[in-house]
Amino acid sequence: MRRVDKPWGYETIWVEAEGFVGKILHINEGHRLSLQFHREKDEAILIQSGQMELVLEDEFGELQLLELGPGDSARILPGRRHRFRAVTDCDIVELSSPQLGDVVRLEDDYGRVPNGG
Repeated sequence: MRRVDKPWGYETIWVEAEGFVGKILHINEGHRLSLQFHREKDEAILIQSGQMELVLEDEFGELQLLELGPGDSARILPGRRHRFRAVTDCDIVELSSPQLGDVVRLEDDYGRVPNGG
């Protein structure tokens, strides 16, 4: 298990296997991740605690705002723009395909490079 500090909080990677990665993302209240998409990475999230907003591109290319709380889940398919914002401190369980560096940033509050990884 390893912790990776982020400007919005931190992630704990609890499993890295050949076909999948498991993480817990802790997002501090009021912070948000990049508006981003993944070329290959397929992910599913489950809200463990707290309240968050998920901006997620639908099948028509429109961004939708979803309000999520404990027990809510979502799937983020490759190519779909998305962004997480913590309304309160929140912990999110993420299970994904193993492409951890597959991040295309479109907007970022912390000045990270657009196509960082």
